[in-house]
Amino acid sequence: MTDAPPLELDLDEIEADFTHCFTGECRVNVLPILHKIGHVSTRNADLSALLAIILEVMQQPLKMRRGMVMLYDRHSDTICIHDSFGLTEEEKGRGIYAPGEGVTGKVVETGKAIVVPRLNESLDFLDRTRAHAERGSANASFICVPIMRAEKVLGTLCAERIYMSRRLLDQDVKLLATIASMIAPVVELYLLENIDKVRLENENRRLKNALKRRFKPSNIIGNSKPMQQVYEHIRKVAGTRATVLILGESGVGKELVASAIHYNSPYAEGPFVKSNCAAFPENLVESELFGHEKGSFTGAIATHKGCFEQANGGTIFLDEVGELSLANQAKLLRVLQERSFKRIGGVNPVRVELRIITATNRNLIEMVEKGTFREDLYYRLNVFCITIPPLRERGSDVITLADHYVNRFAAENGKSVKRIATPALNMLMSYHWPGNVRELENVIESAVILSDDGVIHSYDLPPSIQTSHESGTTNALSLEDKLRAVEYEMIVEALKNNNGNVGETAKELGLTRRMLGIRMQRHRISYKTFRTRVTDALD
Repeated sequence: MTDAPPLELDLDEIEADFTHCFTGECRVNVLPILHKIGHVSTRNADLSALLAIILEVMQQPLKMRRGMVMLYDRHSDTICIHDSFGLTEEEKGRGIYAPGEGVTGKVVETGKAIVVPRLNESLDFLDRTRAHAERGSANASFICVPIMRAEKVLGTLCAERIYMSRRLLDQDVKLLATIASMIAPVVELYLLENIDKVRLENENRRLKNALKRRFKPSNIIGNSKPMQQVYEHIRKVAGTRATVLILGESGVGKELVASAIHYNSPYAEGPFVKSNCAAFPENLVESELFGHEKGSFTGAIATHKGCFEQANGGTIFLDEVGELSLANQAKLLRVLQERSFKRIGGVNPVRVELRIITATNRNLIEMVEKGTFREDLYYRLNVFCITIPPLRERGSDVITLADHYVNRFAAENGKSVKRIATPALNMLMSYHWPGNVRELENVIESAVILSDDGVIHSYDLPPSIQTSHESGTTNALSLEDKLRAVEYEMIVEALKNNNGNVGETAKELGLTRRMLGIRMQRHRISYKTFRTRVTDALD
């Protein structure tokens, strides 16, 4: 009798045998893979190799859309994505949480798995990676299980997939929990050996992500045609080393544009030093810009590095450059030409390699003609010019910015303000905004504080916007006119809330249906304007 050949474990063959379970719900095909994971984790402590296997299993046999292994750094109290699939590097960099924050933070805080059957139904799912903008994500389920060792949470194993069967979802929760417990010893050893490295990587990722989120051009609010041209200029000049002059009225966001240029430029890894030329006393401008040696003048008790020296290897932003005196303009011109200077009281020249961005709200050409600004300096600064349009020329950007500030200040003040009423929007659009974006920001912050019902109304806006002089209207409103305006606004808002249902609107306003009909006729309001498509289809 011939001896039978030894059995060989063929993972592909075993997987094929169990892929076609008639219910479509079995996970028998991953049993050999669990064996492989256990084998790798016991033979060596290479976390990278182990995670490569796990993520591949999640992506292929388990057909997950996204998978993440997150590690918890107890010293900085942060949870960051260590490895993943289905996420870009930018999305991965945004995935930073604190214990108790979002689904991942709650898993770390409690040490218990959390299952979100539908992402769009969970208030805890923060989508900090911003990877769920596509419509299909709303139907996906999210699983997050803790990686624990001796009742200590080391991180999480999370996955996302669309499930047609609750049974299969439950099976995957148990499966991921099993995998998490198997890799826990390797994760613990990795954290012990690399804790400083993990902390530095996480902090570096957090800072870079914060800077990109704050300063990248796409984060400058507004999509109007004038702003699109500004974005295009930023994109073209950012990758060069050219000197940039930014022009625009006060409050339009010149510093924000300068920051966007720096953080998308070859100097992005260097410092970004901001200096307001109008804020320095005349006798201290040279010291602030170029520095001084100890004892060079009364009060110079120590050597001071000026803004140019501090910005070496990066970018210096000189705001309000039009306020410099002719004497200081000459000194600035010399630095632009030679890229070197001497500190006050110094003898050795200091050489710098940096990018210079300047800004002003003054008309430099007129100043050159009047002799108050050096012509040669103007042409040195005006290598590449970006003019930021005033808010009054940006059309619908007013509404976009207003909505942005409503969300921001509502969150900061713990209020549930959701939107701006139509009459208030009309008022914001008709105002000429002499203080530009900075003024709009202040107006919305004040209105959010005043709002009592989750909506910003026209009467929540400051008097300067409501008056005929400031809004550009010709006739001042009488008391009767203002009462009519408030009545009109309340009727419109109630009709919106009730999809044009006159009966429900009358009930909300405390009126009879007949009284509401008379007032709607007086204001020429039609309930049909506020009907949704579904309601219209039923009529």
